Amino acid sequence: MKKNLIITVTIFAACSFMSAASAGEPAATANAGEKLFTQQCAVCHPQGGNIINPRKTLSKKILAANNIKTEADIIKIMRNGAAGMTKFDATAIADEDAKMIAGYILGTFK
Repeated sequence: MKKNLIITVTIFAACSFMSAASAGEPAATANAGEKLFTQQCAVCHPQGGNIINPRKTLSKKILAANNIKTEADIIKIMRNGAAGMTKFDATAIADEDAKMIAGYILGTFK
């Protein structure tokens, strides 16, 4: 139990640090969604996986099975969090950046 708590706290701290480092900064490159995903999400979702709950990856099949099919669906989860996931409000990830991340997720992980 103590080991799980340490892992969770470490992951949370890393995600919080990464989100604070680029909070509110709009991305302007063609690979902005990928870059933002790498900065904000990849710590917990490496290559579209899920280190907290390996059964809930970012693959289209798993997302669809959980009724997550649009950018708006992904952004809703980003904003509200999920079991074991930090909430990322608009001060942590700007709306435009959240949309780029969601688009990247939908277009990348098959």
